[in-house]
Amino acid sequence: MKLYENEEEDGGVIKEQDRLLPIANVGRIMKQILPSNAKISKEAKETMQECVSEFISFVTGEASDKCHKEKRKTVNGDDICWALATLGFDDYAHPLKRFQSEFWRMLPKIYDFL
Repeated sequence: MKLYENEEEDGGVIKEQDRLLPIANVGRIMKQILPSNAKISKEAKETMQECVSEFISFVTGEASDKCHKEKRKTVNGDDICWALATLGFDDYAHPLKRFQSEFWRMLPKIYDFL
């Protein structure tokens, strides 16, 4: 049984670098949104890194609970969309669902192109 969020079932502790998204990736995403002359402090990147990692864990945990109740082992895109909506993130769930549908519709064309 897990006692702490960063503890694995076997009692081992998850390293911070395995729990958080790479800070370089977080910084790159942040830079894409900001004007080209904007600067981002290390503290801002670290804060965002914690937030997005926690958000992903939060949504994934909700989706995982759903799968567990349904006796499934694999979390899929529909589960993530359901979790987003359940947690009150409808503004994200609906566009993600549309993107997912479009992706699956286009996938055979992408494979044909390759």
